[in-house]
Amino acid sequence: MKENNIHSLIQAWFDKAEKDLLSAKHESSFEDAVLETVCFHCQQSVEKYIKGYLIYLGIIFPKTHEIGELITLSEQKDSDISELKEEADKLTDYAVEIRYPDDYVPIKKSDAEEALKIAVNVKTYINSKVIHEA
Repeated sequence: MKENNIHSLIQAWFDKAEKDLLSAKHESSFEDAVLETVCFHCQQSVEKYIKGYLIYLGIIFPKTHEIGELITLSEQKDSDISELKEEADKLTDYAVEIRYPDDYVPIKKSDAEEALKIAVNVKTYINSKVIHEA
């Protein structure tokens, strides 16, 4: 893939990640926020930020929602990211499990607040590592 195309692809992942984070923040601002939606969008944001980062690092990744697995792949070229793994992997269950009634566990406001904090931390970390081209 040409370098311009790679930069565009990375930016597209980050743009999608930012929209998910914005959706989570907007929803959490309501008095009657749908907390499952906040957590889902936080998970999606982190997943997309990490996938964009993997492309930036030149690492091929599988189709997965497993944030811990994606961070493990990132560790091949960035050992510092391991500091985020335990916290960020907490969001993995929000990708699918909370969306269906089978094993549903109610989400508390503190869970949604923690998910937002994690998503912002991942975004900040990745933005500090990626050289943004004009």
